[in-house]
Amino acid sequence: MSTPTVRPSLGDHLLRISRKAEEIRNKLERYRETLQRARLDLPIGVLDQLRQISGTLMELQQEAEVHEQERRNLQALSEIGQVVNSSLDLQTVLNEVMDTIIRLTGAERAFLMMRDENSGEMETLVARNWERVSLDDEEIQISDTIVGQVVTSGDAVLTTNAQTDPRFDKMESIVSFSLRSILCVPLKVKGKLIGVIYADNRAREGLFKEKERKLLMDFANQAAVALENARLFDSVKRSLDEVSELKNLMEDVFNSIVSGVLTSDVEDAITLCNRAAENILSTTREVILGTSLRQQLASLSDDLSTKIEQVEKKDKRFRGLEVHTQIEDRGVVDLSLNLSPLKTAEDATRGVAIVLDDLTEKRRLEAQRRLFERMVSPAVIDQLDPDALQLGGHRAQITTLFADIRGFTAFSEKEKPETLMAVLNRYLAAAAEAILREEGTIDKFLGDAVMAWFNAPMPQKDHTLRAVRSAIALKSSVEALHRELSEDGRLAFGIGIHAGEALLGLVGTQQRVEYTAIGDCVNTAKRLQENAAAGQILISRETAKAILKSIEVVELPPIVAEGKEKPIEVYEIVGVN
Repeated sequence: MSTPTVRPSLGDHLLRISRKAEEIRNKLERYRETLQRARLDLPIGVLDQLRQISGTLMELQQEAEVHEQERRNLQALSEIGQVVNSSLDLQTVLNEVMDTIIRLTGAERAFLMMRDENSGEMETLVARNWERVSLDDEEIQISDTIVGQVVTSGDAVLTTNAQTDPRFDKMESIVSFSLRSILCVPLKVKGKLIGVIYADNRAREGLFKEKERKLLMDFANQAAVALENARLFDSVKRSLDEVSELKNLMEDVFNSIVSGVLTSDVEDAITLCNRAAENILSTTREVILGTSLRQQLASLSDDLSTKIEQVEKKDKRFRGLEVHTQIEDRGVVDLSLNLSPLKTAEDATRGVAIVLDDLTEKRRLEAQRRLFERMVSPAVIDQLDPDALQLGGHRAQITTLFADIRGFTAFSEKEKPETLMAVLNRYLAAAAEAILREEGTIDKFLGDAVMAWFNAPMPQKDHTLRAVRSAIALKSSVEALHRELSEDGRLAFGIGIHAGEALLGLVGTQQRVEYTAIGDCVNTAKRLQENAAAGQILISRETAKAILKSIEVVELPPIVAEGKEKPIEVYEIVGVN
């Protein structure tokens, strides 16, 4: 690799010419006697002129050196200016500034100190040495007195030897750190002192003069520009970061909420679509952004376009608009929409904001609840805690009711399945309504029969009387139903009621459970129902005793029931008091 050519300066040329002139004068001086013996002599004044020429050239050379130094200083300032303008990284700029100061002034170290806006104390921002290395905190040994004087006065301080300078006589830091040549200048931005630049040399005295002070002031101005540019850049960057962070936060919020959010501008173009809206509408934001809001919502409901126009022109708001529609890839859905004007901070309308809630699952669960309410009393459902229900059972006193349609088997042999199912549902519906009205729990439908109980899962002090009332109500409902049905479809229930202890709870698996009751109480009620005639309500003697004052009964002969060791003493219910 070739060594770059170094061009000699003007001072170098002048120095060579001056030395050459002095060399010629010395030679002429040596040969003067020889010339005189040869009766030759130099013209008068030649040697003096050569001496003058040499002296003049020496002076020119010194001036050239001064100008060359100034040129190098200006070039250094220009280079620093380029660094300032090409880099907005504050540390890079200031390290370069400090290294250049050390190189041009001959300083051993250079420091840039800034005033903390909160405490007002001076803090070292940059500390460099002649080896272009940043100094550690323990290496920062400077004169706080001189720094304080510059901060207070706003003027530069220069001392050729701080050890002997009467202004700093007996200053502890100067003595203990052996400080000698020191130059400290203020750093100002728009006339306000924000810090200082401090340079020193602990080994040499007399290092800094007026030209170094002026040079350092020029560099301080460059450093001030760098600091101001970096500060402005940092401020803009922080603002952009805050805006970006806020934008990301808003996106996170919009994407986290379960409600869909759509916004449009004054031109009706969709400007925002969150993830929930994508899922609800079965689309993507890439597809929907920029499209017409009216067109998007027209597919959901015909009158939404008109409502959007009222929002835009009349600042009207619509809340809880429910839409039952069909969406491709999703099928039939139920949606709730809130429409409102999209406002600026100055309350100017800049578009429309829409919040969408998917009610499909909610409506499905509501339908399931309505179906469940036809099986279990709504009052019971409201008091159940699904989280507290566990597989297994517990003993409880209940009143069990069994009701079975008499003659249904013979009737089913003559009717079509569709007719049969329609008639069966009407009888079972009448039974369910009568039981649920008394807040009973329907256990199950067994073909043309129904099993229910009272006093569980919620306690009922009058549970036996409730069972009797529901049985009587069922008889009345059946009589009313007979007026609507043909003679062949006029059937009746046989009903059995018994009170006693049973084991109640959830049986099944984690995937499917059934709340049921088992025990002799249940079996006895079923045997009573099996022996009841059409339209007859049978109740055991021990059960009737508890409510005898509230009911009208007729005593019947004991029943010999399957699985029972002793006959069951029974009464027929004919009314309630």
